[in-house]
Amino acid sequence: MKKEYYKNSKNKIKLYQGDSIKILDELIKSKKIKFDCIFADPPYFLSNGGVSVKNGKRVSVNKGYWDKSKGIEKNFNFNLKWLSKCQKLLTNNGTIWISGTFHIIYSIAYIAEKLDMKFLNNIVWQKPNPPPNLSCRYFTHSTETILWLAKNKKSKHQFNYNYTKNINKNKQMKDVWTISSPKKIEKQFGKHPTQKPYKLLDIILNTSTSEGDYILDPFNGSGTTGVVSALKNRRYIGIEKEKKYCDLSIKNFENLERYPSSSK
Repeated sequence: MKKEYYKNSKNKIKLYQGDSIKILDELIKSKKIKFDCIFADPPYFLSNGGVSVKNGKRVSVNKGYWDKSKGIEKNFNFNLKWLSKCQKLLTNNGTIWISGTFHIIYSIAYIAEKLDMKFLNNIVWQKPNPPPNLSCRYFTHSTETILWLAKNKKSKHQFNYNYTKNINKNKQMKDVWTISSPKKIEKQFGKHPTQKPYKLLDIILNTSTSEGDYILDPFNGSGTTGVVSALKNRRYIGIEKEKKYCDLSIKNFENLERYPSSSK
């Protein structure tokens, strides 16, 4: 198994730098760990030279070479590879959460169906302050979809129902979540172009895992999943291809006191 880029035994965090497909293969071959929960935020393949708005200014939507589309077939095969490997790494009752826009999420849902995974929920993450649509020819994009899937049809997934009621005024929580983009403090040391807010991962891990569980993020980014895992006393393994985002993650992992202890 490849040596960790970063390891923190106290906070139960391991971070590997490299290609996610190759490292997932290594984890499968090692047969040492099965994961209770996986959060995956794969490339959306949106870096196509377009523009958006940020702080009232036009900005490029290009995020990096890793986000450039390689064509429908190659994009599909990439998603098939990482998702099938993640499925193998789940415990029998483990679940995976996958975030994406319409550009990829329907393709991933089809792959999950082909892999005979069990669909649990289709979460709509609604962003209250999205950038405007510059062309004025479409509705403003303000949501992402998060698929919640179990390993297979026989899986008995964990759902911490009382927690979801407690954070929702003692009512059943619906599948539309209104959560703002990452707060300023979450980007203190830098940011990732697709960084997810702390609150989103806080709800996900509190809903579907317990203390001591093993958590995997095959597209670690700025390390938000690892931050929440550490603060919630879970054991975390992250995989990130870009060295600069590994280094950013380490800064976040080493400064956990900045983050709230819960989403309440």
